[in-house]
Amino acid sequence: MEFLDLPALHHAAGVVRLPGSKSISNRTLLLAALAEGRTEIHDLLDSDDTQVMLAALKTLGVQVEPLGRDSYAVSGVGGAFPVKQAELFLGNAGTAFRPLTAALALSGGTYTLDGVARMHERPIGDLVDGLRQIGVHVEYLRNDGFPPLKLAPSDVSLMAPIKVRGDVSSQFLTALLMALPLTGKTAQIEVVGELISKPYIEITLNLMARFGVKVERGVENEGWSHFTIHAGKYTSPGSIHVEGDASSASYFLAAGAIAGGPVRVEGVGSTSIQGDVRFAEALIAIGAEVSYGDNWIECAAPVGRKLSAFDADFNHIPDAAMTLAVAALFADGPCTLRNIASWRVKETDRIFAMAKELRKVGAEVDEGADYLKVTPPVAFVPGAAIDTYDDHRMAMCLSLATFGGVPVRINDPRCVGKTFPEYFDAFARVAAPVIAIDGPSASGKGTVAARVAAKLGFHYLDSGALYRLTALAAENKGVSWDDEAGVAAVAAQLPAEFEGERILLAGIDVSDAIRTEHMGIGASRVAALPAVRTALLERQRAYQRFPGLVGDGRDLGSVIFPWARTKVFLTATAEARAERRYKQLIAKGMSANIAVLLEDLQARDARDSARSVAPLKQGEDAVLVDTTPLSIEQAVQAVLDAYARNENPADV
Repeated sequence: MEFLDLPALHHAAGVVRLPGSKSISNRTLLLAALAEGRTEIHDLLDSDDTQVMLAALKTLGVQVEPLGRDSYAVSGVGGAFPVKQAELFLGNAGTAFRPLTAALALSGGTYTLDGVARMHERPIGDLVDGLRQIGVHVEYLRNDGFPPLKLAPSDVSLMAPIKVRGDVSSQFLTALLMALPLTGKTAQIEVVGELISKPYIEITLNLMARFGVKVERGVENEGWSHFTIHAGKYTSPGSIHVEGDASSASYFLAAGAIAGGPVRVEGVGSTSIQGDVRFAEALIAIGAEVSYGDNWIECAAPVGRKLSAFDADFNHIPDAAMTLAVAALFADGPCTLRNIASWRVKETDRIFAMAKELRKVGAEVDEGADYLKVTPPVAFVPGAAIDTYDDHRMAMCLSLATFGGVPVRINDPRCVGKTFPEYFDAFARVAAPVIAIDGPSASGKGTVAARVAAKLGFHYLDSGALYRLTALAAENKGVSWDDEAGVAAVAAQLPAEFEGERILLAGIDVSDAIRTEHMGIGASRVAALPAVRTALLERQRAYQRFPGLVGDGRDLGSVIFPWARTKVFLTATAEARAERRYKQLIAKGMSANIAVLLEDLQARDARDSARSVAPLKQGEDAVLVDTTPLSIEQAVQAVLDAYARNENPADV
């Protein structure tokens, strides 16, 4: 996919489950590989960078066993890598290249490390200088100070502290800290100059401690200029779970701060070991409303005003600070991000790239060696084509420009695969508009919803069809509709497909089969089972995609999409609904009795209204549309009118 066109957006709300942290994932993989024992790693990020690390570890003789989705067992080698000669291609994965360089330098073998063209431009000289201080043989194969590299067996001496600059990239210090235990001796590191990105070093120290190696920082653990790595071996903790990626959380939290909210991210919270959770503090400082739990953070926009302009130092959260550069578009004045020189040596020169792309959407931008000043646009420029520079964070950050009420094109959207392959699906889950339509059986909600979706060019979800499909699939398997666990298991594995107006179950067209009165009764019964509704929850939420979704169903606006801004309750008299159902059946050549249909509808209304799970009733925030006197076209227009009122940009 060469580009992705995102529609103009006005609101954001919902819940996102974060993928695992890239920084924690690759550190954990390397530590598990160097440790004694078997480590089970759960919730590992599935991305380009982690796949690079996994492939490298296997090449170096580490046994890696997949355990299921996002889980692996790593059998550690208990020290240096057993393979003593290898050529490694590490793409553009800095979190793999830097620490592997240090670990391989102390593994007593001959190795070459290479990457993509951009990796050849990313400095590594300070790490190489640190390694050469202790006797490591490192050769630059092209330009001094940059990859590719060749490492050779070396006699290492730790008589003096290793001096390493701290003002270019914290990954150099991380690489040395993680590799030095391979020497089996106590080692010391002195940081020259200011250490940037201190929270990332805290992640490193925390994880090293989890694997049994103690590092003393400064004098009595104060200061960031001196580190002592005590002699010892890494030992597996047995099992470890990777936190959600706090940097990735920034895009969704910012969406809530910019476009209403609330938006909740799950996977990081008040107990996180990642410094980028402090991004939420930066949002609070500019006026956003933020709340925390142990494993979640939620953000909403300030009430009745824009975000406040800011001028602040973001050395402590350089990756997440990129998101604030885009949030600045929605502030009440010029915003300045300072002490961000490290942006220049990331996947691209992020100061230059961000300045150029923000100008495309209408902002005035002033850039310096280590700062960026953003003046919000008077009016957003529609249709800007955002270049992403093979940089995942550029693509994700600039997607937020759509909340200026203008469409935006993201070039090379696949670059998000580096850390968050499903980012744009997740973004849609909080940003794509949803119209939720409910009402009693035969009120016309399905027909109206499908036509509204067609008018707007939105996706359509027939929530009731999923329950009818579940009832049919359960019956086909001989599972009683009252067997909650059995039906829930069927729902969780439901082989359903929607092809236009055709509904398939295990590849068979069942569009008519699920519309019988018998299956209607079955759907009503299985839908009353809490476990079934839970099993279908995420499946239904996955239908929220760009440019938007229209869905009909009982709890669509209360449980599935409680954040939907447009909710409609369609109703009609039982007599009118019975007559409509009668005409539908006769038109299909099926026999029908209007008196029996009326009795069935009244019984179903009573049953659906009385049930404890998702009872039939109008939601407090739903617009009531009585379709008794309306044609289908008039009912469709009533829903479109409600949507237009709720999505008015003036409401933001």
